[in-house]
Amino acid sequence: MTGRGGGWAGMDYRGWQDYDDVRRRLDAGADPERWGVGGTRPLHRAVLSGSPEVVAELARRVADVDALENGTTALWDAVVSDRTDNARALAAAGADPWRTVFGGWSPGRLSLAGPDPDLFRPLPEGVPELTPAQRAVADEGRRLHEALGTLDHDGYSLACVAGIDAEEAIRRLSATPANPEQTAEILEDPYDYDVGEILHLVGVTTVPGGCILAQPWGFGASRPGVLKPLSLGTVCYGLYANPKSGNQGYIYRDGENDGWDLHPGGGPYEEDTPEETLFSYVHHYSAATFSIAYAGLRPTDARAVTGPPDHWVELPERDYWAT
Repeated sequence: MTGRGGGWAGMDYRGWQDYDDVRRRLDAGADPERWGVGGTRPLHRAVLSGSPEVVAELARRVADVDALENGTTALWDAVVSDRTDNARALAAAGADPWRTVFGGWSPGRLSLAGPDPDLFRPLPEGVPELTPAQRAVADEGRRLHEALGTLDHDGYSLACVAGIDAEEAIRRLSATPANPEQTAEILEDPYDYDVGEILHLVGVTTVPGGCILAQPWGFGASRPGVLKPLSLGTVCYGLYANPKSGNQGYIYRDGENDGWDLHPGGGPYEEDTPEETLFSYVHHYSAATFSIAYAGLRPTDARAVTGPPDHWVELPERDYWAT
């Protein structure tokens, strides 16, 4: 008897690294097809946080190495998460790199846009290389990741605006230069303040392709009353890296809301178009580069996000939630 958990009681994400323990559980009757009360698939869990040895062992014991969970194969999840070591283990166990999953993409073809484009070469007959436009999306995504580096904090917000510079953004918001002494005091330790006291303070920086507004400590840069005027005649992508509920994205085009409660960096999703699937993969796990690239911006470093910005400004007092 393996119990309701399928023989995986006590297993957490670190446990999929322990080959001896996983094999012991399987030999004792743990179900290779089901983990936990909810019945999720062990192989799908292992490809995200486990070792190639564990993945290979599970793949050897399941009935179908390409079985679906939430519409994806384990191989797709391995490729999307850039776990190329586990993707190789699955392919060696018979997983199909060329099975279409989301947006007309297969794991094998999606890997052409990833960190190891030779992962499943040679391509089978009939499977095309990336088009020049697709290659450009992948290359720019990689460049942006390198330019921004690792953003290891939550709680910040961005407004990424195409086609206008910092000065025009400041004019549209009727913002005024911040007091340098007060700004320096806040920056010394913004978490000494109630967030409501400092939501009016944002950084504004011109970058190639437009500008970025950033607030390191709160959602002030992503409110509708900021995004709407900034988007007049153009497009603006707002991001709040909510430390409680995850990344929240907002799209405004020419003053109108075109997307709300989005999840930048979280895809690809089943309903995505081919273009959206590729874009989501390239910016998977990176809400900041997703938001910046969506607006067509091309910063060369992280300064517009992490500071110091071109300008610290104060937003005028008004209702920034009114739409």
